[in-house]
Amino acid sequence: MCRSIKTLRRPEGPASDEEIAAAALQFVRKVSGYRAPSRRNTRAFDAAVRDVGRASRRLLEAIEPEARGPRAPSPSG
Repeated sequence: MCRSIKTLRRPEGPASDEEIAAAALQFVRKVSGYRAPSRRNTRAFDAAVRDVGRASRRLLEAIEPEARGPRAPSPSG
């Protein structure tokens, strides 16, 4: 039904508004089961896409980057 949602948190920089909007749309499509909603469901569908996009942006802005210090040796080596 829809392509995979790509990871938006990455070391090379923040996700663009377009990337977040595309991921939000894919998520709402998957959850709702609609590729495109009926006319009577368009308002709810569009509101959900906006809400998911806003929540995604807040999450990406709030999470702390991982420390990139030396890695601990693996138990086998």
